Amino acid sequence: MLDLVSYGALAPPAVFILLSLAGALLALVWRRVGLSIVVAASLCLYLLATPAFSSWLARRVEAELPENPDFGSAQAIVVVGGDVRLGDNGKPDTLGPNSLERLLFAAQAFRRLRLPVAVSGGPAEGSQQPAGDLMKTVLERDYAVPVVWNENRSATTIENAANTASLLKAQKVSTVVLVTQTWHMPRSRWSFERMGLRALPWPAPRTALRASRIDDFLPRSSALQASFYALHELIGGLYYRLRY
Repeated sequence: MLDLVSYGALAPPAVFILLSLAGALLALVWRRVGLSIVVAASLCLYLLATPAFSSWLARRVEAELPENPDFGSAQAIVVVGGDVRLGDNGKPDTLGPNSLERLLFAAQAFRRLRLPVAVSGGPAEGSQQPAGDLMKTVLERDYAVPVVWNENRSATTIENAANTASLLKAQKVSTVVLVTQTWHMPRSRWSFERMGLRALPWPAPRTALRASRIDDFLPRSSALQASFYALHELIGGLYYRLRY
């Protein structure tokens, strides 16, 4: 059930498609009620698909991040795992675009700070290899960045934080540079600090507010995906604070 709300059919904006269909079916019996649901769900879906609204949502998620963190006290770099592309027909699993972008940021952080690196990510559903193993391979093979710690059991961001904190605290590490996308950073940072690590956010690119052209108010599939990420983090951040 939690997966349905987080990434499945009950997660916004996908839930508005189901509501539109349910409203259309309901309109066969109760016309006004059904059509009202269809119109409301369609308007919500349209709004979330516009670059203007999706960029505003993303900016809300990123608002609490500090502009220029001081990395002078940092002792390690931690990269949080993301998506995994499942292998097919005997081909191995590979990292998805979000994970690969995080590794690029991690390589930049390593070149600048020369701190030991930790990767964190367990197996995705149906995957053959944990994300941590895949990230370690790519960092060392493609970026020549040595990975000191590989946490490869976690399935959620809070587990990333808990399991990585156990590894690093054993080595007297208390302050880390946290690497992920800006839309994922607030919840990640909260999770790591909840587990007793001071987390300094690596300055990944922030979202530019888009509301100056006509097409910023017309629907795009990329904006719908950006809205999904932003809503997932806003809802997930609230859920984490209530549960943990």
